[in-house]
Amino acid sequence: MARLQIDAVSKRFGADHAVREVSLDIADGEFLVLLGPSGCGKSTLLRMIAGLETPSSGRILVDGTDVTDEAPQRRDLAMVFQSYALYPHLTVAKNIGFPLRARRQPRARIAARVSEVAATLELSALLERRPAALSGGQRQRVALARAMVRDPGAFLMDEPLSNLDAKLRSATRAELIALHQRLGATFLYVTHDQVEAMTMATRIALLDAGRIEQVGTPEELYDRPRTAFVAGFLGSPPMNLFPAEVNWRDGSLRVQADGIDAALAITAESGAGTRVLAGIRPERLRIDATATAVRGRVTMVENLGSEELVHVTAGSVRLCVRAARPAGVQVGEDIGLRLDPGDIHLFDPDSGLRLTWQEPQDDTAGEEAAAVSDVA
Repeated sequence: MARLQIDAVSKRFGADHAVREVSLDIADGEFLVLLGPSGCGKSTLLRMIAGLETPSSGRILVDGTDVTDEAPQRRDLAMVFQSYALYPHLTVAKNIGFPLRARRQPRARIAARVSEVAATLELSALLERRPAALSGGQRQRVALARAMVRDPGAFLMDEPLSNLDAKLRSATRAELIALHQRLGATFLYVTHDQVEAMTMATRIALLDAGRIEQVGTPEELYDRPRTAFVAGFLGSPPMNLFPAEVNWRDGSLRVQADGIDAALAITAESGAGTRVLAGIRPERLRIDATATAVRGRVTMVENLGSEELVHVTAGSVRLCVRAARPAGVQVGEDIGLRLDPGDIHLFDPDSGLRLTWQEPQDDTAGEEAAAVSDVA
């Protein structure tokens, strides 16, 4: 097992910055997922940790030892590639045992270890087959077995499920979760698929444009996103985000936009007139004929089987509502939407940072400055 530390690591390709001063501390036994859109730098970061790319600056440490300049084979890390990278002319047994043969381990030791790992991943009946005779899920397990066979300090996985169909991906996710629990090993996993990240990770590091936007548990990122990017990336469908203004009316602060006038769960009286980017999760909006906070017209209804996505235009704001099927509304119908004040998220429209309201500390402070602060 191993603790991985990434200390202000950057990677430049000419004038382009693929990774910008990323720092992470991955605990021994943790399942950390590097999540983000294509081109955000997550695979480049993983390859630098594996030793397949050289950082332009910064350090990489394994169990406190600086391995930034060490060759990949000296880092005690096992890489599982998206393509599986199996040898087509070798049997499953020989593919699994290859790392041990490369280290000139005794044949008896190799055979025993291959048998042990194959049993763990339910591959024992396939040891004499070649990769061409295996399904995608079986090939993926062979790639995992080859990584496991030498007891690495940590597993590095670069989108290993991307070549599988939806049903097999779901089954293999469950297998990986169970494997991590059995082994207690450190897993560092790269994906652009938020479902994989939310279901598998103990923590998620969400990247954008080579920088870390937020690190935390799946619940922390989903329930309290640090930035508007995090709010808009996580969730299917993602959070509804719209420009608005915070104003004082009828004894409370309210978020107001064209077609929206909703109370906020804020007791401070300062900060009226503040421009914000407001957000609310689709599942937190509820269809209610008597609601007045949001009034709009249904423009589309998507049937997801057990749920429906109801698209509503409220003034100039477009909203998506996630509701149990049947939602009981029709395209063209005017409806009301109810929401709880505590479910509204506020972000700075320029920086994208999450906003929190605070009471002014003294009479000399500017009212708006005292009322609004960025969450660091």
